[in-house]
Amino acid sequence: MHIEQFDPLADSVRLQACYEIFEVSQPADDPAAPQHSLAGFRHWWGYGYDGGEPRQAWLAADERGPAGCYLLELSERENAALGSAALGVPPPRRRQGIGTALLAHCRAQARAAGRTELFAMAAVGSAGEAFARAAGATGGLIEVRRGLRTARLAPERLASLRAEAEARAAGYSLLSWTGPTPDEQVDQVARLNDVMADAPREATVEAARWDRDRVRASEARMGPPLFRVYSMAARHDESGDLAALTQVTTELQLPGLAFQGITVVDRPHRGRRLGLLVKAAMHQWLAAAEPGLGEVSTWNSETNEHMIAINERLGFEVNGRFRSWTLSIAGPPQS
Repeated sequence: MHIEQFDPLADSVRLQACYEIFEVSQPADDPAAPQHSLAGFRHWWGYGYDGGEPRQAWLAADERGPAGCYLLELSERENAALGSAALGVPPPRRRQGIGTALLAHCRAQARAAGRTELFAMAAVGSAGEAFARAAGATGGLIEVRRGLRTARLAPERLASLRAEAEARAAGYSLLSWTGPTPDEQVDQVARLNDVMADAPREATVEAARWDRDRVRASEARMGPPLFRVYSMAARHDESGDLAALTQVTTELQLPGLAFQGITVVDRPHRGRRLGLLVKAAMHQWLAAAEPGLGEVSTWNSETNEHMIAINERLGFEVNGRFRSWTLSIAGPPQS
């Protein structure tokens, strides 16, 4: 078996092979997962959704064809001791040592890059979880994915939730935009992203640090022709500061599906139902702007009780649970 590195932005043949490996694995590993397009997969493997950090894409093949693959992300701004891995082996090729060989290769690449730990996610109860345990990884926090079938969210229900929030949010105004943040707001959007540092995460995982350049770089990656980003914010009338923000991304090749991004309320403004306000207003906006939208997908740590309560009031339902896994790779290579 040969394991070869390739450029996912330039090598469409090997990228297609990796995409097909992940797609054929989905019914066994995560049957409720939202649909993914080849273009979205290419973006993930080529750029990532939050960084544009260095990454390595590898494909394993033998005389029978593609046998497995992995993506290794190597952040340089935060978590410089950590490598994040996503590994796939198609179900018919499992239990043949391919995953073990890929993991050993990935560990060596991460170690050569100066990393001491590998980080990954696996669906609870999946083959990936069993593989992580067998490899000696340590389990961590649970992330819960929820989906909202928009047809179940009646307009009158949304209006009622928004009115409830507005009754507690006197002194705040809503503003919204599509695509890049208006220049006068970009520093405040960066600040709100930094507020996410207090969201639940593994103790050893550093939060991202944001500034206007990082916001602009992220917007450049997450824009047309592949994506459209909707932003809804609450502004404190007296100070003019943005107090809350929620963002939803649609993939233009998958018009029926959207992905919830950040939802954050700045600390001094919490307790005023601003999270519910911006999310209810967002879904009213999406109903008009994206009439073909059928589902919105979101993720939360299972300990994030406040945001979970908002999502459940909107009608989001659990469709997947995932545990984080950390594997030590410090020291000499294992034999």
